[in-house]
Amino acid sequence: MALMRNGERGSSSPNTVTDTAPKSKRFRDMPSVLEVIVANSNEAVEIDLEGLPDDPTEICTLLENEAAPKAYWLTIAMAYAKVQQIDQAVDVVTRALVVSQEPTKEKMSYHSCLCALNLLRARGASRLIPDGTLVSEARTKDFYLKAATSGVNEALRFNASAWSLHLTRGVLYLMRASLLPPAQAKKTPHDEQSERAKMLLQAQKSFEDVHRTSKVKNVWALMGKSKAQYSLGKYSDALVGFQEVLYQRPDIHDPDPRIGVGCCMWQLGLKRDAKQAWERAIEVNPDSSVGHALLGLYYLETTSGLLETDPAFLSAYKKAMIECTQRAFKLKKDLPLACVTFARFFLARGSLSTVESLARKAIEFTDVNAVASDGWYLLAQKEHQSYSLAKAGEYYKKADEARGGLDKGFMPAKLGAAQVLAQTGDMDGAKSRLEKVLQQPKCVVEAQTLLGTILAEEVVASDIGSFKDDKPQQRKRAIQLLEAVRQAWQDPERRLNGDRTVALNLARLHEHESIETSRQCLKEVEQMELKFIRKTLTSQEANGEGAAANNHRDRLPPQLLNNLGCCAYTAEEYEEATLEFQTALSACADASYRHSSIDTDKLVPAISYNLARAYEADGKLDEAKKVYEGLVGRKGGHTDAHARLAYIALRQSPTDEGPKAVSKLVQSESGNLEVRALYGWFLSRSRKQRSTNLAEDPEQRHYKHTLQHYDKHDRYSLTGMGNLYLTNAREMRRESEADRDKRRKSYEKAVEFFDKALQLDPQNAYAAQGIAIALIEDRRDYGTAIQILVKVHDVVRDSNVAVNLGHAYVDVKQYTRAVEVYQEALAKDRGRDAQLLACLGRATLLKGKSEKNLTAMKLSLDYSQRALDLAGHQIHFKFNVAFVQIQIAQLIHMLSETQRSLVDVQAAAKGLDEAIESLSEIAQSPNPPYPKNEIEQRANMGRNTMRRQLERAVQAQREYEEKHEGKLRRAREQREADLRRRDEERKKAEALEMERKKRIAEERREILERDRLLGASRVEEQNRRELIVEDLTTDAETATPVKKKRGGGRKKKGEGDGIGLDDAPVPEKKKKRKLTRKKDDSTNEAATSDDENEGDAPKKRRRLQRKTAASAKNKFKSSELVVDSDEDLDEVTVRKNVLSTDNDDDDYGGRATSQSQPQPTATQTVGDLFGDATTDDGDDDEEDQIATRPVRSRRKKNARVIDDDDDDDDDEGVVVNKKGDAIASSGVSEPVAADAKDKDKDKDKDEPTAVDGDKDVEMKDVDTSAGSG
Repeated sequence: MALMRNGERGSSSPNTVTDTAPKSKRFRDMPSVLEVIVANSNEAVEIDLEGLPDDPTEICTLLENEAAPKAYWLTIAMAYAKVQQIDQAVDVVTRALVVSQEPTKEKMSYHSCLCALNLLRARGASRLIPDGTLVSEARTKDFYLKAATSGVNEALRFNASAWSLHLTRGVLYLMRASLLPPAQAKKTPHDEQSERAKMLLQAQKSFEDVHRTSKVKNVWALMGKSKAQYSLGKYSDALVGFQEVLYQRPDIHDPDPRIGVGCCMWQLGLKRDAKQAWERAIEVNPDSSVGHALLGLYYLETTSGLLETDPAFLSAYKKAMIECTQRAFKLKKDLPLACVTFARFFLARGSLSTVESLARKAIEFTDVNAVASDGWYLLAQKEHQSYSLAKAGEYYKKADEARGGLDKGFMPAKLGAAQVLAQTGDMDGAKSRLEKVLQQPKCVVEAQTLLGTILAEEVVASDIGSFKDDKPQQRKRAIQLLEAVRQAWQDPERRLNGDRTVALNLARLHEHESIETSRQCLKEVEQMELKFIRKTLTSQEANGEGAAANNHRDRLPPQLLNNLGCCAYTAEEYEEATLEFQTALSACADASYRHSSIDTDKLVPAISYNLARAYEADGKLDEAKKVYEGLVGRKGGHTDAHARLAYIALRQSPTDEGPKAVSKLVQSESGNLEVRALYGWFLSRSRKQRSTNLAEDPEQRHYKHTLQHYDKHDRYSLTGMGNLYLTNAREMRRESEADRDKRRKSYEKAVEFFDKALQLDPQNAYAAQGIAIALIEDRRDYGTAIQILVKVHDVVRDSNVAVNLGHAYVDVKQYTRAVEVYQEALAKDRGRDAQLLACLGRATLLKGKSEKNLTAMKLSLDYSQRALDLAGHQIHFKFNVAFVQIQIAQLIHMLSETQRSLVDVQAAAKGLDEAIESLSEIAQSPNPPYPKNEIEQRANMGRNTMRRQLERAVQAQREYEEKHEGKLRRAREQREADLRRRDEERKKAEALEMERKKRIAEERREILERDRLLGASRVEEQNRRELIVEDLTTDAETATPVKKKRGGGRKKKGEGDGIGLDDAPVPEKKKKRKLTRKKDDSTNEAATSDDENEGDAPKKRRRLQRKTAASAKNKFKSSELVVDSDEDLDEVTVRKNVLSTDNDDDDYGGRATSQSQPQPTATQTVGDLFGDATTDDGDDDEEDQIATRPVRSRRKKNARVIDDDDDDDDDEGVVVNKKGDAIASSGVSEPVAADAKDKDKDKDKDEPTAVDGDKDVEMKDVDTSAGSG
């Protein structure tokens, strides 16, 4: 049987392609000349239908005068329609209706023709009313569709059962639905359907009625139904319909169902299959403009996953735009899809005027809402780039509504509308729109970016000039959105590029909470900038030595490098900060000639000042002074640099040059609050003795003057006033109730100042610290105070905060924590602070006394001695050392012999003597820290009592150590031996464990190797048994199994086309054997006669296939099978044994037949999914019916004769089921499962597979001569 190819019949080769495009069959019955017989004469007037005049009036007059029948009028109208003169065709039909003398029912043809002509006019009409045209005069698609509706309704009045009218009405419903937007998303199942959905359902019903009336033979109705289903979103059902059209009419191409197949495949996610369908449409009709345009969209879609630098990107883009879209545009200038694609291309190039014309053309002539939406969106982008925000917002709205709007709609249009609102200042409207977008199931990264950026800008704007976090929830929301975008960059499947704006906004938002996170975001921006720089540089510049040295960091934006330096400075990484600031200054020099828009005159002073601060913090005061002096020497000066120079002078010369520099600065910049704050700090440090009258204090007067005359909200002055009242309250008398009340009021006044400062700046840690100190000193509220101090300590890296927190910990007897924070303060910048060393000595002393820890007492003595060395002129530090020495002597005396050593006791005795001498000297000093008599009493107690106690302790400790020296030595030796033994046991156990693991690993390798060999041997044994089954036959004389003789031209097992039917004819000479059921002799003779009559007719047989247990059970055949000869019986027995053994092996490794079956391709899977039966022909259905018919034993019937062929014995035979029943496996009587038959079809790899369901199928012969058996 000849092959049948989609669009070609009778082709001898499946790869044959027609050289020319097939001609459309529209108007194929139109004659070239029409003869009109003149009334009352034998003459006729010829009308050239291929050269009709533009004005049909003369022709209509002729037809009217000669009383021409209906066919003449309709022929003239169709001739005009053929050459696209639709208006003239309508005039002809309208004139015919006026002059027609035919019966009323005969006018149905005229109304039907008018409806079809109006539909044609609607396709070429605009969707929009032209500018300057009245609504009543506009001839839009809607106008012509209303006229078509009137025509079809009038025709249906004459004949409501005409199938052609129902077909026309279905088309009319489709076109009317195309003008309506898609349905909104249903919120509840009870929501009513949209008007568009109702029209599409009406169209589907009309097409179904026609299809049913025509006994499912009307392909136009089926195609219309499929299009309605596609518009309703039922892509699977539509795909089945389009494939059925191709099956019934493979030569159809105008309209082309392959286009519909491809569109359905695309919507179902099978884009490669869609491409194949469209390519097939172009192959059948090279002038298919829609096919070329759709194929261009496919190639454009493939470029979305490629980088612009990828060679595949350029190749695919050229193919999309030049080979496909340009070809489609040349074929049809008004094709909306090609216009939209080209408009997008010109928009990217900046040709806005071209975009306007192409987009409007697409909107006016399209029947697809998605294309109209794209057109409006391109117009909106064009206006947006032109800063016509009002028009852009309007067009964005129309683009969104064309695709459904609200919860559905067009996502890019929604984002564009939000951008327009933000640019016009309607931030609330923009945020509301974006929040609605983010509520949809599929989150959009662009919406998160826009909303997060808007929120971040508002938060940062509120932070400028304010020390309050007025929008904490908004800050949290912005961080959440932008962090989600940042995480999306890490997803390799999404292939998103990083956005510098997002990372910069995140860095600004994280400044208040985590400076390290902010620094990481800035580092990401740095990497993005470097990547862009390397891409723009030439290869020579990129590979140069200078480029390799600094990695192009001097080309980075100076602002970015400055921010990185500030983050490093905040993290106290001063060397890193210095490097960043230096690189930023180099970048300013480079940016001055590369970017004229960058104002380096403002950047250089700011970055230089930051560099000097980094030098100063790192202890490089000379370098810092040079930079500060350079800034002061610039035009206009630099007040902050001048202030820092005065501060450095105060640190280096607190009594001479420092005060002079500060006084000079205050005189020149008296109104600068920073300078006044520095002067207040100078007054607090330079005062030797505080005045008892707070009103006379110069520091208090300075702060009060600042608050009254410069800024009443100056935070530093408020904090300074609070500190003054706090210090004054601490030094007040407490003897009487009046004194205590006055002291309490002073604390309250201090808290008022601190609270006012906190109201202005919630981040003011020094004011919070002052409140905590007041709570401790006034109310003894250590719990609340410590909580405040801990928070302040986490925020402010100041040693004073750590010292205050340490004092609080000492008061609540948390000595370990107190020592930790004291040591932290000591490690910062107060390593030579005698007061802090004294505090550490006190804390470690109290810790040693509470824990009776001699080590802590010795550490306390060390801290006290260091404080004395730093400030030897202060007598109280000397008293601290003596006091600690006495405490150590007391502790040594209290400890047992096992807890101390002779060396410790002797050192304590020596320290006691030093303490006694020190106390005597302190008592004779003019200003002792304690009363003289108390100090002398403590010295006498040490001289008389404690010295004798230590002498006895020394003697007792010496005797104890001499007595237990041997025991101690043996104990040490025993302990060392135990440690060595434990170490050896541990090493031995580790060695045993390693050996055990190695042994287990070796056993696993052996097991795997044994399993591999066993599997290989089983496969080999199975193959050998299959070969035995193929090679065995029976000797007619001896009835023993022997190898059969193979012909030279026989195909081996597994070769061939894999369809399941042998295409080669059976050789003429055959050795026949008979396999019949139990019948009488006459029946056997009849069967033999029938077999001989078949003669040499070639037959196609199925290959022998192994049945699974389920298929054998479901397709059971009768076991009443009789072998006529002994050799046949022996052969049955041999094959039964062999096959039963094979079945046992299959239980381990799976059946060989099922393993060798090829998997269905993607296209075949789609066909199975949608129930695609278009590739099956009638013969296959008949074969299925025959193959699945149960085999029954009927008496007095001709027996089925199975031919035995030496060349085809491997394809035939007797299969024995598990019950031992013999089942015939030759011809069509063998039950074959439907899926097995499909797999046999899939094996034919030489035959091409069409995506659109138009597959090349082979017509198979079915052997029906064997009867029902």
